[in-house]
Amino acid sequence: MTTVQITTFILVAWIGLIILLERLYPYRKGLPFFREGFWIDLVWYTLIQSYFLKILIFDYIITPINGYFDWSRWQLVGKWPIGFQVLFFLITHDFYIYWFHRFQHANPFFWRTHEAHHSGKNIDFLSGSRSHAVEILINQTIEFLPIVVLGASPEVMPIKALLDAMFGTFIHSNINIKMGKWKYIFNSPELHLWHHANYKEVFHANFATKFSVWDYLFGTVYDPTFKPGNKPENWGLYYDYPHDYFLQHFFSIKRFDEKKLLKFHWFRYYYYLRPNLWKWLKKHLKYRL
Repeated sequence: MTTVQITTFILVAWIGLIILLERLYPYRKGLPFFREGFWIDLVWYTLIQSYFLKILIFDYIITPINGYFDWSRWQLVGKWPIGFQVLFFLITHDFYIYWFHRFQHANPFFWRTHEAHHSGKNIDFLSGSRSHAVEILINQTIEFLPIVVLGASPEVMPIKALLDAMFGTFIHSNINIKMGKWKYIFNSPELHLWHHANYKEVFHANFATKFSVWDYLFGTVYDPTFKPGNKPENWGLYYDYPHDYFLQHFFSIKRFDEKKLLKFHWFRYYYYLRPNLWKWLKKHLKYRL
């Protein structure tokens, strides 16, 4: 088996484990599996957006840059042991993500590239995939470009991508878990779910992705002894946010009231068709079968 096949198998097994733990030990009880926005996060953000951004990032940004400078031929890190290479890129990128994430919450312009990530009211293993296309474009270019131009071993990229996905699903998962002393090093739902709560105390706190040590080192950790409230208003954004993938991206450019768009005939047709299309398909497929 190739490294890509092995990492894919591990990721599928990991997601299955996370889903099981969410059902057995929920952080917030009563959250449905097919919660609001589930299909948008899965189909549009996880599958479609990731597919096209991967092509854009690797084929039209990273490959031309590496071809122009040709730094990878120097194999600057390629002779290190695989474990050291992965750890190097894991730590350096996570350090960057901490500061860029913190900057997004502090800067009004870049907040618009990040607010989609905070728009969900029901946070689960799939919520981490909801990220504005510009945010993904910036972060994944900065993440994978050094791996290529520094001449890392071919195995490094799929392993790094696997660890990113595993941490992303874990820290957003609806699992009631206590990390003990490990929470000072590794991030977990215990800290990150607070970051998605609608409280002023956490708007500028708990920015870490993989290593919570950054929050402790730079004084941005928020770790109370209680959980956020379980009502929808205790989670997500404090203002109304569009429920559609395309409208979420338009909203980052121009603010609008989603309900006021219903006065347009074309929008009413699209607005009411979108959530009911799956129900219509299931009904007619069942009838035909």
